[in-house]
Formats: sequence, C-alpha cells, structure tokens
Amino acid sequence: MKVILLQDVPNVGESGSIQNVSDGFARNYLIPQGLAEMGTPGRVKQAEQRINAAQRKIERQEEEMREFAERIEGTRVEIEARVGQQGRLYGSITAPEIASAVGSALGEDIDRRKVEMGDPIRTVGEHTVQVHLVGRLRPSVTVLVKPSADSDPQEEKADDTASAEDAADAEESVEQESTANSES
Repeated sequence: MKVILLQDVPNVGESGSIQNVSDGFARNYLIPQGLAEMGTPGRVKQAEQRINAAQRKIERQEEEMREFAERIEGTRVEIEARVGQQGRLYGSITAPEIASAVGSALGEDIDRRKVEMGDPIRTVGEHTVQVHLVGRLRPSVTVLVKPSADSDPQEEKADDTASAEDAADAEESVEQESTANSES
C-alpha cells in the first residue's frame, strides 16, 4: 500500500515522502498513529508536487549560499583589542565579535552561531576561522587581532610601578599608625 508519511518514521522514510509499506503496517500503525495518510492517486500527485517545489527551493537556497560563500571566502577583518605585556589580550575575541566584524565588512548579517572556532582568540596576530553556511559550505575568514591604541605596554609598566609605589606608601602609613597607637 502506498502511504504519504506525515512525520519521519525510522526505517521507513522521511516526512513528506511516498513509501510502499505492507497493508497491515499502514492500517494498524502508521495511519492510526497519525504518522501517514493513505496514498490515493490525488494525494500522491499533490505530495509529488510539494516534494518537487521543496527541492527547487532547496536548490535555490544552496545556490545563494554558494554565492555568499564565495564572497566570504578569504575575507580579512581587523579587530582591535587591549593587549598586555606578553601579547596576550585582556579577555578574548569571541564568535559574536567576529560575526559582527565580518557582517559589517560584507554588509550582511552573520549569525554568531555560524562562526566556527575552537577556542576564543586570546593572542595578537592572524587567526583563521570558518563560517558554517549549509552542508559542507564552510568558507574561511582571516581575523587579524591588533593591539588597540590605548593598550600601550609601557603604560602598563608605569601603572604596575605606580601601583607598587602606592602599596608601599600604604604599608608605610599603616606602620606609622601602628607605632603611633602603640606609643599612646
């Protein structure tokens, strides 16, 4: 008996497909459970038209994604971040930041969940990430992480020295207070 599957059925077929199954399986399980409907000639023809329309739509979307992948492939984006003394970032560059940078470079929105990177980027330099579009389409994007203008390693050394001097001054004042309290 021909049936049109309304839902995915393991070991039988996917939703919307037309399958030949035994009469008993169709009448006793698939149809009562709402997993399939009888494949009358009219319904089969409608199902075939829906399947063909869906395939054409998928093919159009894949073609659009291929064109988009060609535009993305080899894109190079620069991201500035605050950097410490050893070239390590304060924080990290994450997928949403990369998606935003690539999106603004191309004039398109890119979903952050589509950016594939192992771990967040924590160092200055060039890094390659992939953008998962559809199926096997994964164009590569080069991300150049540069130190921002406000992240000067010399300034950080001065800050470290200043904070060490502040700590020494604080210790001196505590010692002076404790000696003054012990004298009184």
